[in-house]
Amino acid sequence: MKRGKYSSSMLIGAAFLMATSAIGPGFLTQTAVFTEKYLASFSTIILITIIVDIIAQVNIWRIIIAAGKYGQEIANDVFHGLGYFIAFLVFIGGIAFNIGNIAGTGMAFNTMFGIDPRIGAAISAIIAIAIFLSKEFGNVMDRFAQVLGALMILLATYVAVAAHPSVGEVIIRTVAPKKIEFLPIITLIGGSVGGYITFAGGHRLLQGGVKGIEAVNNATKSATLGIIVAAIMRYVLFFGALGIAMKGVKFDSVNPAATPFLTVAGTFGYKMFGLVLWAAATTSVVGCSFTSLSFIRTFFKSVDKYFERYIIWFIVFCTVVFVIVGKPVTLLIFAGAINGLILPLTLGSMLLASRNKKIIRDYQHPTIFTILGILVFILTLYGGISSLSEIAQLFK
Repeated sequence: MKRGKYSSSMLIGAAFLMATSAIGPGFLTQTAVFTEKYLASFSTIILITIIVDIIAQVNIWRIIIAAGKYGQEIANDVFHGLGYFIAFLVFIGGIAFNIGNIAGTGMAFNTMFGIDPRIGAAISAIIAIAIFLSKEFGNVMDRFAQVLGALMILLATYVAVAAHPSVGEVIIRTVAPKKIEFLPIITLIGGSVGGYITFAGGHRLLQGGVKGIEAVNNATKSATLGIIVAAIMRYVLFFGALGIAMKGVKFDSVNPAATPFLTVAGTFGYKMFGLVLWAAATTSVVGCSFTSLSFIRTFFKSVDKYFERYIIWFIVFCTVVFVIVGKPVTLLIFAGAINGLILPLTLGSMLLASRNKKIIRDYQHPTIFTILGILVFILTLYGGISSLSEIAQLFK
């Protein structure tokens, strides 16, 4: 792997693509809802999920880069047919999540300018498509994720500081929480490294030619940076919401994530939230589209040959569904259940691959990563099985 500007840009770009893929409309909402419920004790839950996220991402990225293959190809090498199954789950789940992300861009335009969400969604889709029309779409995608990711963090930090949360209380409750439950941990893990998100950065590195044993340590740094970026955003949103919640302010039931912005800065804050929501949703559209299609490109040669075109049609399809149908609640519930199943499947297949010399050749996967990975696999498998109950809601 070459050192210098190209490698640094690639590693940082992959990290931000993963992070901004995770930071979507659901990420904002979950943080606000759980902060209102658990107050300062939510910091413990965030910290646990950050540790789990790093373990999952580092294991998966290292194996992908060492093998020099996409996740679905490695899964097929582990057990023939598993890669096809995972690719199917990711692609179907990606469609549903992308419709939700596009709905988020429409809501953001409505918040900022008061226009019809469908028109806002169409405008946002055009912006996303413009990225993939570029001859250097990889570099443009990296820069887009970095700029909007930094913008989200800066705006959320302003709200966090203005809300005056009790930092001392957070420090105490991080090590001695009043209340902690399993559900929000699984929810946050699924929202930050579940589904397609786990592979967004790793597949971006492969697409840019970053692979081989000599690139594994750099991939580890990139994966860790991605989790840190997402964690910073989670914490600044948490501090902003905590400052408001501890003052006794009731969060809006329809749009809880907007409450801290509105409370701190009034109408201007509400418009600012619209910008944060748009950045979160649009970067998730880009990340989801790229990663979902990367899961089927190796199985269908036409997709691999015309990758950018398929991504564009993917975005168009999801946008048209939203414009015609509106927010597809049923699809999102179904996607949530799928999302809970994907991480243990993919992590489990990567851990098996780490012991197969035909796949990783001379690479030696650290034993400590394997042990920690197994613990996370058990945790996420339990969460994935639990998420299946969500499917029952589709038939009510």
